[in-house]
Amino acid sequence: MATTFCNLNTGFGLTKLNEYHPKQIVSKRSYGGYGTLSCFSCNAQRVFHRVCRRELEAKQWQYCGQAFVNNKADYSNTIREENKEVDISKATLIWRAIKLPIYSVALVPLTVGSAAAYLQTGMFSAWHYSVLLVSSVLIITWLNLSNDVYDFDTGADKDKKESVVNLVGSRTGTLVAAYLLLALGFLGLAWVSFEAGNMRAILLLACAIMCGYIYQCPPFRLSYQGLGEPLCFAAFGPFATTAFYLLQGSTREMIHLPFTGSILSASLLIGITTSLILFCSHFHQKSLGFPGLLYFRYIADMNVRLGTKRGLVAVKLAIIGLYVLTFTFGLSSALPFTCIFLCALTLPIARLVVSYVEENHNDKHKIFMAKYYCVRLHSLFGAALAAGLFPML
Repeated sequence: MATTFCNLNTGFGLTKLNEYHPKQIVSKRSYGGYGTLSCFSCNAQRVFHRVCRRELEAKQWQYCGQAFVNNKADYSNTIREENKEVDISKATLIWRAIKLPIYSVALVPLTVGSAAAYLQTGMFSAWHYSVLLVSSVLIITWLNLSNDVYDFDTGADKDKKESVVNLVGSRTGTLVAAYLLLALGFLGLAWVSFEAGNMRAILLLACAIMCGYIYQCPPFRLSYQGLGEPLCFAAFGPFATTAFYLLQGSTREMIHLPFTGSILSASLLIGITTSLILFCSHFHQKSLGFPGLLYFRYIADMNVRLGTKRGLVAVKLAIIGLYVLTFTFGLSSALPFTCIFLCALTLPIARLVVSYVEENHNDKHKIFMAKYYCVRLHSLFGAALAAGLFPML
């Protein structure tokens, strides 16, 4: 908004300047000092011109500054209005801070990877599955807590009641807890990798964790460069899903489990649905109109850079691509035919995601729910994909 006000047309300034500048009428007289008088008049005109121009520039800058201040004030008022909810219990705020639906991004890659391993080897370890699930949840919790800490540092969560830092009242305590959970989660993953005798898996999982770290943690913070969605795709798709496949299909006696078309195809599809959650979580940030100098992170996110209209087009293309790839992988025998059939049953929820974003992409209050519709699609599509990978179906 402030930029718009600052972009004043040059012609407008010159017109105003001409209004300030009175037309000089010099009457000719037939005496020898006429040349000196004319020269003096020209110099006076130039001085007057410069003075008026400086006054105009000063007024323009004053107007721009006021517009930017008003923009920040509008944003602050919007945040305050959103937080004016009557009698919100602390239990409700804690429930919001937990963000339970988001933990589907830990469950789905593990389940799909385990199903792909069962399709290839007929092996499934419930104990390994449980340890991997708990470890994955701990790592997602680290992402959640550290994200709140770094958003608190930038000021983005200053007025966010359900921010963990605001609830706990300690930035340092939240950050320490986050990295303790990360350490415990990684130990669990390393233990299962050691039990399965597969070091390729722990390397893939380390790459997935590194993607999460460079996404939001200093000094990298690549989310500021609009790289959140590609990092999310790589972390939860090819890295995590493939690693879980290796861990569930490996033993000390059989450690050279091949990379098949089934697991590579499935990991790409899971990467798309996971990235869609992150992408749709930024729609409301664009609608709020974050001032770039204060909340530069959100200006850098891919969805915010695109704008809501082009973001809507991106959502449509992502969902169309998801199902086109699913049918292509099925027809090429990379995935069983049952995957095509079961994944096709999730088309209604995919249409619901598109229609909801299409209707509400400019409504900052309603579009916030778009990411939860994407979580539903992610969970149902992942369940259908995993079920289709089991040979008994």
